Amino acid sequence: MKLITAIIKPFKIDEVREALGEVGVQGVTATEVKGFGRQKGHTELYRGAEYIVDFLPKLKLEIAVADEQTQAVIEAISKAASTGKIGDGKVFVTDLEQVVRIRTGETGEEAL
Repeated sequence: MKLITAIIKPFKIDEVREALGEVGVQGVTATEVKGFGRQKGHTELYRGAEYIVDFLPKLKLEIAVADEQTQAVIEAISKAASTGKIGDGKVFVTDLEQVVRIRTGETGEEAL
């Protein structure tokens, strides 16, 4: 089992959600986060004063999948979230040791 964590631009969430549904993903956790990478933020003008916005708004998606679903999910996210511009985001994949569905007590891939 894998935990796929994706950082994407907020306005791409509907496209990503639809793409994930097409590859059979049944559940996603989304969190509003702020951060920066190579983009390094930008400057804005507010009430005549210029200031630097270091942390840009992003969405963090967390998806637990079976091993055989991993590549399809990565490709779906990458394709749907891409704008071709800097700041499109990243996808991280980590191993999941164990998953437990609280309601039923199911474990492993049955709990996904």
